[in-house]
Amino acid sequence: MQQAQLILPAPAKLNLMLHILGRREDGYHELQTLFQFIDYADQLGFAVRRDGQIRLHGQLGGVPHESNLIVRAARQLQQASNCPHGVDIWLDKRLPMGGGLGGGSSDAATTLLGLNRLWQLDWSTEQLAKLGLTLGADVPVFIHGHAAFAEGVGEKLQPVSLPEPWFLVCIPAVTVSTAEVFAAPQLTRNTPAIKVAAVLEQGGRNDCQPVVEQRYPAVRNALILLNKFVQAKLTGTGGCVFGSFPNKAEADKVAAQLPATLPSFVAKGSNISMLHRTLQSLT
Repeated sequence: MQQAQLILPAPAKLNLMLHILGRREDGYHELQTLFQFIDYADQLGFAVRRDGQIRLHGQLGGVPHESNLIVRAARQLQQASNCPHGVDIWLDKRLPMGGGLGGGSSDAATTLLGLNRLWQLDWSTEQLAKLGLTLGADVPVFIHGHAAFAEGVGEKLQPVSLPEPWFLVCIPAVTVSTAEVFAAPQLTRNTPAIKVAAVLEQGGRNDCQPVVEQRYPAVRNALILLNKFVQAKLTGTGGCVFGSFPNKAEADKVAAQLPATLPSFVAKGSNISMLHRTLQSLT
């Protein structure tokens, strides 16, 4: 990481609600969800290579180099922009994999925004988001970097301003398969569409939560435990669960009462992502 020319965060997101409206002909699901960022992040370092090679250092266990979303993002941007340069990328991984915090998508978005700057490509946010969508439905929200109400498969974004509480996020010791959850026969797929104003006023539920609770006892137990202190919710398809607090002290107080077998962290909610705040500070 010390050889990096540019170091950027790849922050987590929470789904404050997630409604599934139906299944499309292409197999994807029509969703409505509310994204907010939290100030807890992976860290990526970048350095230009003149030989055109893309190298990721700090491998994730069990993820082959070429199928890593970071490498795929870099390679797709290199090809789409006809950039002759390559890059060394260092990853300091803090976000759990398969946790519903969007870690892989966020890493890809940070890679696209970081390389756009480092390779001096001058692509627009819209161009990067369009490329990002080919990597994953959650990538565009990280590229735009603003809390949003999302529709479609999660790519139609409407920026929103939300309260910015402190969140306590618990990490059950499971990796939830998103594909398995969305394929489950008992998944609710007919929630009526709701307007963004109604979501902001009333909130919403996570349609994936009953399926995840049934299939992953560790998640169910974490929800039961956290519910003793605060309204606990699942983010995305999980397995991370969270509750919100008006200040850090209250979140820390509950965190201190959780068993050592349930890792957790406390982080501030944010409508503008850490990544975009960092990029703004560099200009």
